[in-house]
Amino acid sequence: MRNKGISALACAGLMAGVAVLGGAVPATAQAGAAARAGDATTDIRGQLEKIPGMTVASVADKEGFPLYTLTYAQPVDHRKPKGATFTQRATLWHKDTGKPTVLYTGGYTLAGGTTALTKLIDANQVSVEHRYFAESRPSGAAGDDWSKMTVQQEAADEHRLTRALRTIERGKWLGTGASKGGMTATYHERFYPDDLDAVVAFVAPNDANNRDDSGYERFFRTVGTKECRAALNAVQREMLVRRDALLPKFEADAKTNGDTFEETLGTTDRAYEFAVLDQVWNFWQSGTAADCPTVPDAKKAGDDELYDWSKKHGFSVYQDETLGTNGTGPYYRQAATQLGWADLKFKHLKDVRHYPDIYQPNSVLPAAMRGTYENKTIADVDRWVKTKGKRMMFIYGENDPWSAEKFTPSHRDSHRYVVPGANHGASIAKLPAAEQAEAIATIKRWADVK
Repeated sequence: MRNKGISALACAGLMAGVAVLGGAVPATAQAGAAARAGDATTDIRGQLEKIPGMTVASVADKEGFPLYTLTYAQPVDHRKPKGATFTQRATLWHKDTGKPTVLYTGGYTLAGGTTALTKLIDANQVSVEHRYFAESRPSGAAGDDWSKMTVQQEAADEHRLTRALRTIERGKWLGTGASKGGMTATYHERFYPDDLDAVVAFVAPNDANNRDDSGYERFFRTVGTKECRAALNAVQREMLVRRDALLPKFEADAKTNGDTFEETLGTTDRAYEFAVLDQVWNFWQSGTAADCPTVPDAKKAGDDELYDWSKKHGFSVYQDETLGTNGTGPYYRQAATQLGWADLKFKHLKDVRHYPDIYQPNSVLPAAMRGTYENKTIADVDRWVKTKGKRMMFIYGENDPWSAEKFTPSHRDSHRYVVPGANHGASIAKLPAAEQAEAIATIKRWADVK
């Protein structure tokens, strides 16, 4: 289970969701907005405040257009709409009610920035925080009831928010997000296909059958060159062979950084092994083949060289401070119960591992957040996307391990592109010219933009 929810994914969200197509808002549009900003702000704010459960927390200027920070009252359980509620955070960057609107789902906390899609079609943008992350979490006992942290409940959150804001923003609506955000946008589309006019999902994993990890195993047998794969595997193995020498370095770093493991992985030895198991995955998730020459000779490298290189290339630490209810714990809860995970075999490490069953999301969760996996939901989404999905686009990276198990779009005006050599930051801008032009033309058609 990779450290998906911390630095690497934040980087992927920035690259794939925020600034991949380029193209700023035209200066003429900004000037026009500035001229009418006062009237537009007053009018739109008034409409927002008339929506039941909607509060405008603040308004700021962003490139000449008003950016509204919102909270929206959502049912904790959409099956009981009159029951307990929580407030979900969102923002609306409003330009014009007739323009398209991009619904940006980061999949975690409230994402900032302007998506590439928003820039491409000069759209309004709604950003939404995923339930149970950061401030969008029920209070009291309801906040500790993780049974309501599901794909279906979040899709219902976004459905209500979209329907409320479509009374104001009347142009086409396109959903987007990267990685877990791309997954979330896809799930929204599956359960509420009439909400959005199209979805563009970047590097969205699709673990349709959690018992079958052959796609991931195949990826690590074929990615990059044979020499690079062998060198990475050798370093990973040597990190465990030299456990007695390297674990004290890990423990010293943990003490310096204030890292603890008692609530999640339990011991420094378990935390060390988990970090080593993640190394090769993280190397390809965030790096490229151009980094292969930096891999040290595992047999010849000294302890310091081996450990220091690993820390810079994929050795990610899972500690209590970032894995609980206020960190990335909600993601791992979802992985443990619905999203699934890659249970890699690590055949080259079999005789040097201490904890053969550790590589799964429940291992990095506090006891109260652990759950039991059910495969029906994601298998259903997979079938629906293949057969019934309309106007859906998926962008993947050739050398991204998260792209090893992809969504397969239907033939109903839907598309999939794989960016050559790209990692988890795959973008439309990195596609070959002909495919890039095709993808952009499709998006503009969906958005009804000339």
